[in-house]
Amino acid sequence: QVQLVASGGGLAQPRGSLILSCAASESIFGGYDMSWYRQAPGKQRELVAIITSAGNTNYANSVKGRFTISRDVAKNTVFLQMNNLKPGDTAVYLCNVFSTVHLRSYWGQGTQVTVSS
Repeated sequence: QVQLVASGGGLAQPRGSLILSCAASESIFGGYDMSWYRQAPGKQRELVAIITSAGNTNYANSVKGRFTISRDVAKNTVFLQMNNLKPGDTAVYLCNVFSTVHLRSYWGQGTQVTVSS
C-alpha cells in the first residue's frame, strides 16, 4: 500500500508563492497518475492538477497559468508550484496517487494553504 506524506503548506500573501511536496513510500514510476486536490471549508473537494503516468498534465481553470505540477521519479515525489496566489486558493491541499494498473487510489494527509494579507 502506497503511503503519501504531504508538506510545504503554510501562510502566504496574495501574489506570493508556495511549493507543495508529496513523497510516496514506494516507487511510483509507471502506471500511476498523480494529482493534487483541494478542499476549502464548506466546499466540495476539487481537482487542482494532475500529471499522468505518461507525463501529461492538466489543470483546473482557476489555477491555469499560476500552478505547475511536476514529479521527481527518482525521489518518488510530486510537487505543486503555486505562484500568484489568491485568497481563493486557501484550502487544505491533498495529494493523490492512482494506480492505473490496480485501479486503487491513495491519499496523503493534506496540508493547509492560507493566502491572506
